[in-house]
Amino acid sequence: MLLFARPQYLWLLLLVPVILIGYALLRRRRKRRVQRFGDETLVRALMPSWSSSKGWWRTALFCLGLVCFAIGLSRPLIGAKLVERETKGAEIMICLDVSNSMLAQDYSPDRLSRAKLAISRIVDKLQGDRIGLIIFAGTSFVQLPITTDYVSAKMFLNSIDTQSVPVQGTAIGEAIRTAAKGFSLQSEKSRAIIVITDGENHEDDAVDVARQVGETGIRIYTIGVGSVQGQPIPKDGELMKDKDGNIVVTRLDEETLKRIASVGNGAYVHAGGEEFGLNPILDEIRKLEDERFNSVVFEEYDEQYMYFFAAALFFFVLEMLLGERRPKKRLFE
Repeated sequence: MLLFARPQYLWLLLLVPVILIGYALLRRRRKRRVQRFGDETLVRALMPSWSSSKGWWRTALFCLGLVCFAIGLSRPLIGAKLVERETKGAEIMICLDVSNSMLAQDYSPDRLSRAKLAISRIVDKLQGDRIGLIIFAGTSFVQLPITTDYVSAKMFLNSIDTQSVPVQGTAIGEAIRTAAKGFSLQSEKSRAIIVITDGENHEDDAVDVARQVGETGIRIYTIGVGSVQGQPIPKDGELMKDKDGNIVVTRLDEETLKRIASVGNGAYVHAGGEEFGLNPILDEIRKLEDERFNSVVFEEYDEQYMYFFAAALFFFVLEMLLGERRPKKRLFE
């Protein structure tokens, strides 16, 4: 597999056709000047040492050197291999509510978008910790298994919306249970579940599930999204209504979330600020004893830039040594 660490430098390759076209126009202009001066054959006879073909050879060599130089700057990498790496940190499973109530706009632009942005910023701050992502509404799914691949975590995060889970509702208990099953066998002490939801649980006894999970040593933190006063839910350009035609209002259920965090030996935070309440929870998780993890990752690419720089130097030197004059003597005359 060939990769480029700095692919932006490949744009320099666009200079090659520009140089070739520019040199062709220059040669054409020079030819017209010669024709104005006098007979072209006679003018060439007056300049026996000048070579018309060497100009093209020098231009071609310069372009080859520029191609190699641009590829070298882009740092080509080849030969990725699987290696085992040991890291230290915690395992964090984030349970994100994707029910329709997360479309309420008491956060800008809406609850779900702000939650995703906050998670993305937290991922940027992780160092050695493993992260997994559970999405839930009426049921729950593993969106991303526990991993240290933060790039994949952000990629999966961007694809989440309220259509990601087909069954509507809010089953917080099932999400906690799914997250608890997602931890690796290597983790025993530093395991944490972060539940981001408005707390309107309709499907199960989330507090009882949190108590059972908390007894295994997993800490459960909850982040309440929304306002206690309530907010209507926009959908398809209109406000969502129930079967009787009344506007549906979603309210934050702080009491349930506080109880879940309490029995889960964690803490409750009301979402606010740019970090959405995740920063203080992350600080608490970092106080836990770090686990050592062995993970298999792709790394140790072989750098190839030096070969292209060497080739570029060869072509540039050859271009300078070639000159524009014809050799005075030919070999084997």
